[in-house]
Amino acid sequence: MSRGSPAEEYRIPVGRATTIVDVAERAGVSKATVSRYLSGKSEVLSEATWKQIEDAVAALNYRPSQIARSLKGGHTRLIGMVVADVTNPYSVAVLKGAEDECQRAGYMLALCNSGGSPEKEQLLLAGLRAYRIEGLILNLAGPGGEKVPEAMPADLPVVLLDRHLPAGRFDFVGLDNIAAMGEATRHLVGNGYRDLMLLAEPLRGVSVRIERGLGFREAVAAAGCSGEVCEVDLRQEGAMGAALARFMAGPDRGPRAVIAASGLVTLRTVQAMQALGLRMPGDLAVVGFDELEWSSLVGPGITTIAQPTYDIGIAVVRSLLARLATHNMTEPRSTIFTGRLVVRGSSAPAGAARHVRPAGEG
Repeated sequence: MSRGSPAEEYRIPVGRATTIVDVAERAGVSKATVSRYLSGKSEVLSEATWKQIEDAVAALNYRPSQIARSLKGGHTRLIGMVVADVTNPYSVAVLKGAEDECQRAGYMLALCNSGGSPEKEQLLLAGLRAYRIEGLILNLAGPGGEKVPEAMPADLPVVLLDRHLPAGRFDFVGLDNIAAMGEATRHLVGNGYRDLMLLAEPLRGVSVRIERGLGFREAVAAAGCSGEVCEVDLRQEGAMGAALARFMAGPDRGPRAVIAASGLVTLRTVQAMQALGLRMPGDLAVVGFDELEWSSLVGPGITTIAQPTYDIGIAVVRSLLARLATHNMTEPRSTIFTGRLVVRGSSAPAGAARHVRPAGEG
């Protein structure tokens, strides 16, 4: 095929993506000439050549690889984000804020889900490094997080989300969990509940759960009432129902209440209560963690500790972009948000609990 005249009959084999070589063949020019066109160097190309390439690009519906072009220029504009559970309402809400902030700053967000597996987390981190991410947002999977610093290049900016490491070189964005749990506990105690239980997924190796457990224990001790932390493996069918049944069958120490340590635990708690026929708050008062869309719709409405999840998503990206701008990897910084108690009927004062009606009833 001669250079200089369009190859009108050039065809791409079925199933193969169009390449820059295909565009060059179709336009009847060299690959280097197409590269100049894609770089916008109109001054070095004749009007006729520019038109030939433009027509070839349109005819073949060619879309240049943004990653390949970014790598050539030394920047991918790609930020990696690994979360422990992509189905967790918290993760979804934070992702919205993070994605919006990335878009405003001209970056793309590559989301990965570790599913709570440290082994999968390590594989995902290796994969993201291969894609030349410019920074990483990491919601740690759980035990084994101490291996993360070893897996990441020293010059890669990393910001930890929600779950932090005991010591390290990374920035952190999250909630003041001890204060938030203390507020939830004091609210129940102030409403007359004397027998309290914190329901949480296994605490080991997950800082946010450990902190919420600590906040609960401190508040219960200060109030001088009964309180226990119950770790529930939500993967085991019936585990939540068994935990609640055991709690309800215990010694009568006064009005009972539970605090669910996360949005997912809140959901499982409500489901188990319905299966056991427990009235809320007549039999058992409830405070949930995370403000969910259905919180106001279940029973008399569920009292929650709301997190500013969208703002947290924005903050974690801004923290990462600040690192990218300064390239200063010393002195890790923390951005801590405050929870907000949203009071509804599920935690009504113990004396009035039996008179609380479900949401929507007159």
